[in-house]
Amino acid sequence: MNYNEAAVERHAGWRGKIEVVSRVALETKEDLSVAYTPGVAEPCRRIHKNRDDVFRYTRRWNLVAVVTDGSAVLGLGNIGAEAAMPVMEGKAVLFKTFGDVDAFPVCLATQETEEIVTVVKAIAPTFGGINLEDISAPRCFEIEERLIEALDIPVFHDDQHGTAVVVLGALINALKITGRGFEEVRVVINGCGAAGVAVMKLLRELGTRQVVMLDSKGIVCAGRKDLNAAKRAIVAETNPEGLRGGLEEAMRGADVFIGVSVKDVVTAAMVRSMAKDAVVLALANPDPEIVPEAAKGAGARIVGTGRSDYANQVNNVLGFPGIFRGALDVRARRIDTGMKIAAARALAGCVGPEELREEYILPSPLDRGVARRVAEAVAAAARESGAARQ
Repeated sequence: MNYNEAAVERHAGWRGKIEVVSRVALETKEDLSVAYTPGVAEPCRRIHKNRDDVFRYTRRWNLVAVVTDGSAVLGLGNIGAEAAMPVMEGKAVLFKTFGDVDAFPVCLATQETEEIVTVVKAIAPTFGGINLEDISAPRCFEIEERLIEALDIPVFHDDQHGTAVVVLGALINALKITGRGFEEVRVVINGCGAAGVAVMKLLRELGTRQVVMLDSKGIVCAGRKDLNAAKRAIVAETNPEGLRGGLEEAMRGADVFIGVSVKDVVTAAMVRSMAKDAVVLALANPDPEIVPEAAKGAGARIVGTGRSDYANQVNNVLGFPGIFRGALDVRARRIDTGMKIAAARALAGCVGPEELREEYILPSPLDRGVARRVAEAVAAAARESGAARQ
């Protein structure tokens, strides 16, 4: 099946993947008077007296804005707000299908950090959470940080944290199979954008200190004069051995490779140079850094990609619907590190001991039970950390 051609044909037929559907019937004058004027005035008055009542009398408690500026869409790059709309609609469909979260695309006609922050702050009273999507690094870091600081609802950049949660869930199970702990493995992350940095930070939370990160010019290390502020901060947290060079040097002896970069940059020789029982998560989409057949043939024990036509699909849909479901259910102020780690552990736990094997380290993205288990774990972690308000 040619998915590109099928998608064009079906999108033209659908004319959009989402719609607004009323939750109330309007059959009589009484129905109209209660749902709208004059009766609607009373919930308005009550919310005016107590702003928190908006979560009681409106759908805000379950609404999430999917916000993008179109600057880093899939592997397509900076294609703009309009061209990003099919992806944002798709995200809304996934939110509803798997997490029963009502999500709405907000595609912005600006890529200025200050304007994005201002606009999202201005629309926040409508929503119970903000999902930032496909905003390029390093601006995405500042935008998310400033919105978390300014708002009292969860702000979550899925390209960073959703990816990190699902990668962590995959590694929890992969390392069970290989018999290693997070504190003893050496990990190579190829790709120094939003996803790569977030993965590195969660790995460090679980005790992994031997992490080497690479951008398009090689290992991120001290002495490089071309590093921006975000990459300079990475130097202090990674590469304790002081490695220099490119991917070939980085992968030699590594236990885990995580690719969030571009296709075909990993060779079979690089995989052969890794440690025994190596784990290779080649997540570039639509084409991975190395195809599973080549990685397996070169000695990797466990291989995952972002694709549905291979085993071990590392897909964000395993994370964000349940993460937001759990956060919304307890009216969390934020999605903190403990909630992300709880989500990853719950995700890993969806694969039982009797099922766990090299070709099955993550549940299917179509498994409707995953979001529920992730949501329960996230809600419990929010209560424990104090992020929950109910």
